[in-house]
Amino acid sequence: MSFTRIREVISPEELKDLYPLSKEAAKAKADRDAEMKRIIAGESDKFMVIVGPCSADNEPAVLDYISRLANVQEKVADKLFLVPRIYTNKPRTTGEGYKGIAHQPNPEKAPDMQEGLIAVRKMHLHAIEQTHLTPADEMLYPENWPYLDDLLSYVAVGARSVEDQQHRLTISGMDVPAGMKNPTSGDFSVMLNSVTAAQHAHTFLFRQWEVETTGNPYAHTILRGAVNKHGQSLPNYHYEDLIRLLSMYAERPHLKNPAVIVDANHNNSNKQFAEQPRIVSEILHSRKVNPKIAAFVKGVMIESYIEEGCQKIGEHIYGKSITDPCLGWNDTERLLYEIAGRV
Repeated sequence: MSFTRIREVISPEELKDLYPLSKEAAKAKADRDAEMKRIIAGESDKFMVIVGPCSADNEPAVLDYISRLANVQEKVADKLFLVPRIYTNKPRTTGEGYKGIAHQPNPEKAPDMQEGLIAVRKMHLHAIEQTHLTPADEMLYPENWPYLDDLLSYVAVGARSVEDQQHRLTISGMDVPAGMKNPTSGDFSVMLNSVTAAQHAHTFLFRQWEVETTGNPYAHTILRGAVNKHGQSLPNYHYEDLIRLLSMYAERPHLKNPAVIVDANHNNSNKQFAEQPRIVSEILHSRKVNPKIAAFVKGVMIESYIEEGCQKIGEHIYGKSITDPCLGWNDTERLLYEIAGRV
């Protein structure tokens, strides 16, 4: 048993030189980063919607989706801040199956991390250049952050990664908002401990360097539901859950910018994608009846693609997820306008 070296992959500096961000797009990103920070800090009352496919596996379809999202953003700009979900890494509970475009730029071929890193940067870059909507991605591998640190406006740490120290410390060095999901156990304390670590300064080893960070004051929580010991889903988007998390934040006055994003899918929906509009509606109702919740809940996450549902790898249905099932575009567009009308 051993590690076998395949090849030395391209460095972040080399990849950025090959695919640089234009000055115009960099300005758009800086503006959006600043606005998102204002939302998390409570200085803007816009509602954030992080929306897109479960896994961004096909660039043409993803860019098509984001262009549609950009058209909606123009119409709801006074109410909503739309963040395209371009998730290029797919966590696998058992380690088996498609792990995202970062591993397999072509889902039907063998893994190729070198080409995967190139494909990831190109997809994020093209999305920004074509739509000026800056994306969100999940940080599955902390060491990959330097490949995308000039492109991402939002980073999520998943339920299986949130207890990992390297994830927490890496977030502490980022200059963009980062959401820490509750672990699969559902323990809010673990999630808040992760936020605490991310908001503090640290010294640690990162990509062969001893580095020092200043802490990320925009690290916050994400509720995505949980799983009990029998493997059953336990939702945590209800009014009582939001009140509980708000009270736990109050017990930790050292935490800056108390904020939560609610994931409407995963264990909150029991992975029933069609339930997402109903769940979002309940979250909006909770915000309406309680001003403290309205100030605390900064947005929602929605899994959505062009075609609803999912398909098996190799079926080649354009704009349909090859991982978890997603809400279709028509229902998504309708939902976005409904959210804009209620916030």
